[in-house]
Amino acid sequence: MRFDARALLRPELATLEAYTPILPFEVLSQRLGLPADAIVKLDANENPYGPSPAALHALATYAFYHIYPDPQQNELRAALATYAGVPATHILPSHGADELLDYLCRLFLTPDDAIVDCPPTFGMYSFDAQLAGARTIEVWRTADYQIPVAAVEQAVLEAGGRVKLLFLTSPNNPSGTWLPDDDLLRLLALPVLVVLDEAYVEFADLPSRATWVLHHHNLVVLRTFSKAAGIAGLRLGYGICPAWLMDELWKFKQPYNVNVAAAVAGLASLQDPAYLRATVEKLKEERRRLYTLLADLPYLRAVPSQANFVLCRVHGRDARTLKLALEQQGILVRHYQKPGLENCIRISVGRPEQTDRVIAALQRL
Repeated sequence: MRFDARALLRPELATLEAYTPILPFEVLSQRLGLPADAIVKLDANENPYGPSPAALHALATYAFYHIYPDPQQNELRAALATYAGVPATHILPSHGADELLDYLCRLFLTPDDAIVDCPPTFGMYSFDAQLAGARTIEVWRTADYQIPVAAVEQAVLEAGGRVKLLFLTSPNNPSGTWLPDDDLLRLLALPVLVVLDEAYVEFADLPSRATWVLHHHNLVVLRTFSKAAGIAGLRLGYGICPAWLMDELWKFKQPYNVNVAAAVAGLASLQDPAYLRATVEKLKEERRRLYTLLADLPYLRAVPSQANFVLCRVHGRDARTLKLALEQQGILVRHYQKPGLENCIRISVGRPEQTDRVIAALQRL
């Protein structure tokens, strides 16, 4: 009998649900039969202004791509310490924030353990927990996408010590809602590691909780260069972690996890704070304008957002049909049809001319 190598796979992976990413830009361009410059891509929360000119110049002139990167990213960490307001000894750069999600799940979770997830939210938390063979306990957000703190506390209590990680996002994706300080403080009192994903925090009108890590031994804050810095394609993120966890992460991480190009672009971005601030302010202003214009459309209910996107509930018509109608005009938005996000679309904040085009299309439709 022929040996079936598939039998060697971990059995729990048989029920793993694959993560569904957004299609690449060039694939969409070919599928729609439209040139790239005719497409308004507002489906993945990308920064339409792209990297800082300083980052592009640094990438073009860097002379040592043939040399392995610094495994401790010392220069980048020093710049991040100034930017985030925490000592460099608490910062670990990563291949996107997703790499740190993977590390945390593999460090803490066994098949007997569980995480608490608060959907609707970013899908990678439950995905990485599944990869580790752990269970996901879902505590659903309220109708206005807030965390039901008492329900989370109860879920942790009933799990009898099996919950190791609690994943929170502020601003939340895809709702754009903020986690209040008082709620976060209550959740930090639980006997779990709280992972606060701040991928969109630069766009919020409220401050980051990165410095809280210095005072809470069970808090990890995740950040990224993908959104505000506009280098999503280079995959650069970082975690801000308590000292005891940094010791474990240095042992656990891949030595050359951050590639040279990402480190060069990230460092140059941090050295050009004026561009970063100006870009963020333009997108925040455009978010306010987009929200106001969406609120005037009778079949959409826009959710107030602290991120670089606006979630809309669609009323009286099918959200998927609406998404496809926009797509035929070269306008790409995200469609949702899942619990808590029934019949919804999410529109990323673009340049003013992109906002004008999507609003005009929605008015015609």
